[in-house]
Amino acid sequence: MTLLCSGVDSLTGIHPFLLVLAAAGLDRLVGDPRWCLHPVVVMGWWIRWLRQLAEHAAGDRPLALRLAGGVITLLLVGGSAGAGWLLEQAALQLCRTELPEPLGPLLLLIALASALAGRSLEQAVRDVLRALPAANPQDNTIGPPNPSDARSVHSVQTPRAVAAGADLEPARRALSWIVGRSTEDLNAAEILRAAAETASENAVDGLFAPLFWMLVGAALWSAGLTGGPGPLCLAWGFKAASTLDSMLGYRVGRLNWLGTAGARLDDLLVWLPCRLVAVSLPLVAGISSATRCVPLLQAALRDGAPDPSPNAGVSQAAYAHAAGVQLGGLNRYGDTIKAKPLLAKGCPPASRASVQRIQLLSLRLEALWLAAGLALGAGISAAQ
Repeated sequence: MTLLCSGVDSLTGIHPFLLVLAAAGLDRLVGDPRWCLHPVVVMGWWIRWLRQLAEHAAGDRPLALRLAGGVITLLLVGGSAGAGWLLEQAALQLCRTELPEPLGPLLLLIALASALAGRSLEQAVRDVLRALPAANPQDNTIGPPNPSDARSVHSVQTPRAVAAGADLEPARRALSWIVGRSTEDLNAAEILRAAAETASENAVDGLFAPLFWMLVGAALWSAGLTGGPGPLCLAWGFKAASTLDSMLGYRVGRLNWLGTAGARLDDLLVWLPCRLVAVSLPLVAGISSATRCVPLLQAALRDGAPDPSPNAGVSQAAYAHAAGVQLGGLNRYGDTIKAKPLLAKGCPPASRASVQRIQLLSLRLEALWLAAGLALGAGISAAQ
């Protein structure tokens, strides 16, 4: 921790980026231990309590619900960012003492790691692949459904398919923890597609967006602005908006109005990191020329445009093109069938290898972003 307490004025120059690098390493090393209270869980407690209070006060009035949603967003995002800032300032103060106390930077490091979900997402997707039985070429449950027929989202239940379906239950259960679609009737091909899609979409939401805001905060500190928002303040503020979107951002019932503010803020905060992911993926995908970066971004924007989310379709399309796998198709949510746009149309369907390739791309891209952050920190330090 001595390194974290060094610098011109506590954490300045390259040191904030080293702190972010250490946090990313800690996330990859230990992930999110289940025995440890996670900040997102605390945010969830507050969201549930504030939602009950808001619905009791606003009833079914759309305008009142929208205003209440705005207040919830302001309180949660502001409170989470403020808690991060207070912890940052406490750590900085300990660094400025005559005998620097390592407890402050250590807590800051752990808190930063909690805002990243690289290992937990990777483990969740691997659990699905591990539970999925080896493909049988003669199994009728293998093969994507026909997008033109909503009935084909359910496999033909031959005796062989019924037996295979029983084998798929562990994979379906593991998948149900990380996707919003209904999983109980998915065949093996659809399980693989869902795993590939959640690995690509959540890589942006759970890893690269918070990492981006950490790096922004690190750049502010690196420039000597240690009294302002730093990496934890911005990361926890983003995580609050993301948690609001995941819990309230649904177009059903009262949430159609109550969750609007949180969902829009999350869309805004993810917009730039999502497109930076799309433009930088070719650099780690083995594509020979850097001139392919802009065309891949254009393809991701084109394929992702029909998606209702301004970011989910783009992030999935970026990975689909970089990994060479077709994503999208029919998804079932309860009794509703939704047709998602086809991404990287004409590429092979999702397989174990393509899901693993998506995970490898995320790992390489995280390393690239961290290296770019260190280079930026070194440049700022040299200019001071």
